[in-house]
Amino acid sequence: MHPNRAYRDISAARNLDFARQQGFGILTVANGDAVPLVSHLPFILSADGREAELHLARPNPIVAALAQPRAARIVVAGPHGYISPDWYQAEDQVPTWNYVAVHLTGQIELRDPDGLGDLLDRQSATFENRLLPKAPWLSSKMTPGLMDRMMRGIVPVRLVISAVDGTWKLAQNKPDAVRLAAADGVAAAGDPGLAALMRDPPPREHD
Repeated sequence: MHPNRAYRDISAARNLDFARQQGFGILTVANGDAVPLVSHLPFILSADGREAELHLARPNPIVAALAQPRAARIVVAGPHGYISPDWYQAEDQVPTWNYVAVHLTGQIELRDPDGLGDLLDRQSATFENRLLPKAPWLSSKMTPGLMDRMMRGIVPVRLVISAVDGTWKLAQNKPDAVRLAAADGVAAAGDPGLAALMRDPPPREHD
């Protein structure tokens, strides 16, 4: 996380909402003195934000490492981009990179495989519902027996979340006019998503 509190005093609820909407992140799992184990994957968050549910391919090294629960983190990245000093329309600015990132930290553990089907149905429903008015895909559309065979190659896991941290580096440390000028530059360069966040950054929790 960025050391400047101006970018970090964002409510846990806002960070969780962002992570839930993104639904995809980089899972990093502690691996002793070796480099962390890493995997890119989708996840769903519980309503209270205390658990992230996901599944892993059975050959994934993380599965073998989870004979016991381990410390882990899901890194969720959002819009990001280079910021040219010229866009600020102010003196003595320097290049930087603006971005949004949320970290979900806790203990990761294997789950009962009997719940895998339910997890997959809830996970697909979460993302299929974003495609409305398209009729949602359902696992019942699969050839009988095929889904069960495919599920043997994956395992359900859960991250029990103990900490939620976010960095929303969107030029909040600049005067409004300077920040908005930079947002216009970002939009003109072809990144309307980052520009929109810069124009309306989330309020700081302790303002």
